Amino acid sequence: DTGAFLYSKNAEAKLYPASITKIMTMLVALEHISDSDLDTKVKASESALAPIDSDSSQIWLSVGEKITVRSALYAIMLASANDAANVIAEYVGGSMDNFVKMMNDKAKELKLSNSHFMNATGLHDPEHYTCAKDMSIIARALIAEGGEELLRITSTYDAYIRENTDKKFWLVNTNKLLKQYEGVDGLKTGFTTEAMSCITVTAKKKDLRLVAVAMGEPSSKQRNAEIKQMLDYGFSQYAQ
Repeated sequence: DTGAFLYSKNAEAKLYPASITKIMTMLVALEHISDSDLDTKVKASESALAPIDSDSSQIWLSVGEKITVRSALYAIMLASANDAANVIAEYVGGSMDNFVKMMNDKAKELKLSNSHFMNATGLHDPEHYTCAKDMSIIARALIAEGGEELLRITSTYDAYIRENTDKKFWLVNTNKLLKQYEGVDGLKTGFTTEAMSCITVTAKKKDLRLVAVAMGEPSSKQRNAEIKQMLDYGFSQYAQ
């Protein structure tokens, strides 16, 4: 709530964010999506699906397939679905290029000093980077924008989408801290070979909400262990 920084180390080092990029994607999207839009069906275009490699995280949308905005948001935040992220980017921005411009405009609005985005997914691009400090600011803005509806999504451990179709798909949250640390209810993990293991987490105990970010970690195990240490420090030393 205060925006105070309680602990940092190399917080302004420019690093590749991988899929924690999708926190910015969600922030821009939710600024332009109302509750009445959540059940709107959006169509997956060829341009949205073309950049998605077969071995990257996705829900295997096909060209012309329709999916509700709500299902796409769950797919983005639980399963890190790159195809769903691009579909939402086109829906909100009109084109993926314009959506990326909106992401960078938002970065300027938030006065982020070490961030530049090239896509909505976090798939590697040498010119796509951010830092731990900037990610914490984006995360705080997303929590404020999305409120309880956002946290309902990001705290969900597993869910089905397309339940009444022959393409029923089980989403499992990549954020295992949901079951490992009391109070964790978001936000997003990320991994690419170049970015290594990344995570942005939020947790709440009593009236105190914290955000913790770790980037460039050698493994998800070490990443999660260090996040737990940061959260332990914050909750033991501070009160709202």
